[in-house]
Amino acid sequence: MAFAIVGIVLLLFVVVLLTKTVRIVPQATRHIVERFGKYHQTLDPGLKILVPFIDNVRYKIDMREQVVSFPPSSVITEDNLTVDIDTVIYFQVIDPVAATYEIANYIQAVEQITQTTLRNIVGGMDLEQTLTSRDSINSGLRGVLDEATGKWGIRVARVEIKSIDPPMSIKDTMEKQMRADRDKRAAILTAEGQRQASILTAEGQKQSAILTAEGDRESSILRAQADRESQILRAQGEGQAIQTVFQAIHDGNPDQSLLSYQYLQMMPKIAEGSANKLWIVPSEIGKAMEGLGSTMNELRGIPQETAGPRTRVDMGPSEPQLPGRGTEEKRTHDAVAEAIAAADAAANPGKKSTDPSVDPSNVPAPSPVGPGAPEDPTTPASPEAPTPVTPVDVPDNQAPDGPPVS
Repeated sequence: MAFAIVGIVLLLFVVVLLTKTVRIVPQATRHIVERFGKYHQTLDPGLKILVPFIDNVRYKIDMREQVVSFPPSSVITEDNLTVDIDTVIYFQVIDPVAATYEIANYIQAVEQITQTTLRNIVGGMDLEQTLTSRDSINSGLRGVLDEATGKWGIRVARVEIKSIDPPMSIKDTMEKQMRADRDKRAAILTAEGQRQASILTAEGQKQSAILTAEGDRESSILRAQADRESQILRAQGEGQAIQTVFQAIHDGNPDQSLLSYQYLQMMPKIAEGSANKLWIVPSEIGKAMEGLGSTMNELRGIPQETAGPRTRVDMGPSEPQLPGRGTEEKRTHDAVAEAIAAADAAANPGKKSTDPSVDPSNVPAPSPVGPGAPEDPTTPASPEAPTPVTPVDVPDNQAPDGPPVS
């Protein structure tokens, strides 16, 4: 029984001795070994043998880069506004002995120095610079922390500002400002759009006005050309009418009686004036008209009585002759005349047609132009001499072709 107890105690002693003697150091970890309370050595990763009950592992240091997020700290800006800034620090222990013996708690020391450095940097900025200058704040924090933690065996890799929270009143003001800025930009864009629309509308109206003016100009030109042609045709018609009247006057061979009659016809028209309230016709109107007619005839060369042949003025064809159709019309006329002659001969055998259009041989021969002139079929017949007009005596108190005037 006693032997068994001794064996168990020996076994336990061996286990404790092995535990104190053999140590396994993980990768990226350093163990700080003290001998009799004094730093002895730093164990690297791997299997290590210690002197039991003499060497003691005091600290285990992680050599990997670590990330520490500190709680938000209140910072006052240059314009006396309090903001809460939340920071994140990336650091790494590069000297485990200094991190163990130079500082009691390097994580707490890094947190405190971060807060004090942040207050110093942000205290020289206003709120707008604080919100827009994160890179400069990060660079300033990293430089100060790297310099301060170098003797502690710590290297600060990066410092990041996770959030900057201004007061709620400042947030509302900023939102209003941002909303006003957006409204301003929206108004500017709307004004730009309206300006572009107005410009495009004006361009369209300009093009429309130009096209309308061009259309009016062409219409005016065409209308002027039509008026010109119309006036030319009207003038030609008036000229033909004047020629016709003039021809009729020549054909009628007017005398004093005709002129007196025309004077009498003009008297009612003279009396139609609105200013003529009273019109008196004297009894001597016949002699006055006769004298007036004689005076006008003598002035204009109109004789008292006319005699002799009447000369007709050639007015030319009444219808315009189209060029290139005379031969075809003549051929058609001859064909129609032959057809009519054949039908007439078939209907009345043995009877000769007297229609000159059917039988050209029935056309009378033209009369000679002068006495003793030979007959020439190509010479046109002269117009028939008019019968001489015998003047008729009109009483003094009677107008021509009318009742006596009292």
